[in-house]
Amino acid sequence: MSALSFWKKNIRDVPEEVWALAGLDELVLADNRLAQLPASIGRLKELRTLDVGHNELVSVPEELGGLTGLTGFLYLHDNRLSELPASLGRLTRLRYLNLSQNEFDVWPEAVSGMTGLVELRLDDNQLTALSPSIARLSKLRELHLRNNRLGTLPDEIGQLHELRLLDLRANPLARLPDSLLALPRLEKLDLRWIRALAPPPWLAELEAKGCIVYR
Repeated sequence: MSALSFWKKNIRDVPEEVWALAGLDELVLADNRLAQLPASIGRLKELRTLDVGHNELVSVPEELGGLTGLTGFLYLHDNRLSELPASLGRLTRLRYLNLSQNEFDVWPEAVSGMTGLVELRLDDNQLTALSPSIARLSKLRELHLRNNRLGTLPDEIGQLHELRLLDLRANPLARLPDSLLALPRLEKLDLRWIRALAPPPWLAELEAKGCIVYR
């Protein structure tokens, strides 16, 4: 087990010798000036956690999807990403993904393939809709969607039976799907700073089941 950190080193490129460290299981490249990651990252087959948050990435390489040993955390937040390669859908054992503070306006379908996700963060993007394929994330416990452009949610969100927390703050939601009432383990539903939403009649029933609704 080995870890390597280049946190806040003001680098634009990762030293080439890093990609030869085949036994590396944690790599921190956060808070730098990286505009791209090379295909060489695909050599790090033992990697379980990767942090490239707070950089200047506009894309990530296809080869990242070959790192199927990623079982812990993948931080891609605070970059300039607007899409993900389909290959990332192969990361089926990843538990935590942070895509907050990027430029996604369309749901990145690769995420729906990450069926091991327990926590997903997509705060501070420009999403106008979620894909019905979100139902594939059957292990998801936390879904963070604060400050997007969502007007509604797909009925399929009601199939996320492990969901405990749903953060919808500061979205222009006009309605909520009735399927939210079917979420058996929902503990917190955050609806603050949503001006146009008329509270659905079943909201009181959801609260009676033990869910805390912030509004």
